[in-house]
Amino acid sequence: MERRNYDEVLVTSPLLVDQENATNNYRCIGPDAVVIISTAVAVCGSFNSGCAAGYSSPAESGIMEDLGLSVAEYSVFGSLWTVGGIVGALISGRTADLIGRRGTMWFADIFCIMGWLFIAFAKDYWWLDFGRLATGFGVGLISYVWMMCCGFSLIYFIGTVVSWRTSAIIGAVPCVLQAIGLFFVPESPRWLAKVGRVKELEGALWRLRGERADIALEAADIIEYTKTFQQFPKATILELFQRRYAHSLIVGVGLMVLTQFSGITAISSFMSSILESADFSTTFGSRAIAILQIPVTAVSVVLIDKSGRRPLLMVSAAGMGLSSLLIGFSFLLQDMNQLKEVTPIVVLIGLLTYCATYSMGMAGIPWLIMAEIYPINIKGVAGSVVTLSNWFFSWVVTYTFNYMFDWSSSGTFFFYSIISGSTVLFTAKLVPETKGRKLEEIQASMTHFLH
Repeated sequence: MERRNYDEVLVTSPLLVDQENATNNYRCIGPDAVVIISTAVAVCGSFNSGCAAGYSSPAESGIMEDLGLSVAEYSVFGSLWTVGGIVGALISGRTADLIGRRGTMWFADIFCIMGWLFIAFAKDYWWLDFGRLATGFGVGLISYVWMMCCGFSLIYFIGTVVSWRTSAIIGAVPCVLQAIGLFFVPESPRWLAKVGRVKELEGALWRLRGERADIALEAADIIEYTKTFQQFPKATILELFQRRYAHSLIVGVGLMVLTQFSGITAISSFMSSILESADFSTTFGSRAIAILQIPVTAVSVVLIDKSGRRPLLMVSAAGMGLSSLLIGFSFLLQDMNQLKEVTPIVVLIGLLTYCATYSMGMAGIPWLIMAEIYPINIKGVAGSVVTLSNWFFSWVVTYTFNYMFDWSSSGTFFFYSIISGSTVLFTAKLVPETKGRKLEEIQASMTHFLH
């Protein structure tokens, strides 16, 4: 259908003829307020993701003591949120297609709230495991990255002040706030166009732009783009393994696998165990790491567009590798009964540096690069494969950490250091610089369309 036909349809639609009826339910909420509430809703989701990631570290000693969990049982508890995340990530796209983005977020909030409450009122490890699994499932449905550090820092700090049960109840607060905020946020206009709900699409645009705005052209563009996009044949996972997509697939999956095997999820989940093994105060150490995370992440947001993706990614991975090496040597000296008095402070410095350098690049840049290197026809299936890889290897690393750490605390961190060093080489050789380049140019070079 030609553009003028879309314009004619929109101009003659009952909703456009009677703008007052379209917005009379939302007169009390202007477009600026809708944007603010939408941002707050996203931030709440990010806080919840961070809280889920960091909860098991400050809660470890309290849970193991109160419920009598063994190291093996707590390893299962600590890693189960990643199992839930795998399941959630697998069905997130399909769920969003069926019930919309807003509906998916409500669905996820139900599981997250239920999960936190099961943990808070747990009577044995079955309650804990089910709650952790449900929370992970909710997080997997709506994965957030950039603001996770805030929730991570919040739960780290709170976990050193209150009991693990109270901390779990506090973890549910962002989910409740998000669920309430969603009542005031319009559904995604593109999803509404996709399912043919044109009147609701127009109403959503008015809520976002203001009831005096002329949204006819924007609505027509969204409908036209959606119809064009739906004409593309749906990509299958087998198509992703064609030779022309090999480079982008290796980069996307490779960055996620290397990030996880550098130990970040395990270190985040069991930070208290590491500090305790180094004979350092878990309370002080956790608070120091929590306070450091937020300003470092804020700096990284500024640096990404100034320095480029690749340099910041390599600096971040190198910093994580050197930090792991420092921690490994500290535990090695401790095992040899050498310089035991300096081991605690050196381990803390290593952990602080590790977390700071991770937040500077490896925390978010792999996801940013993933969004830029895949052509639109395979972006959905490629995103699913990369996200699934991230969650799966996150579970592997988290579950095996306590066993590795009991086997050799120094060897565990030497292994993480080697992987981080490999990430620097991987980035230098295979990862393209995407700063200042058009998406089409990046994707064409990655898929060899220009060769």
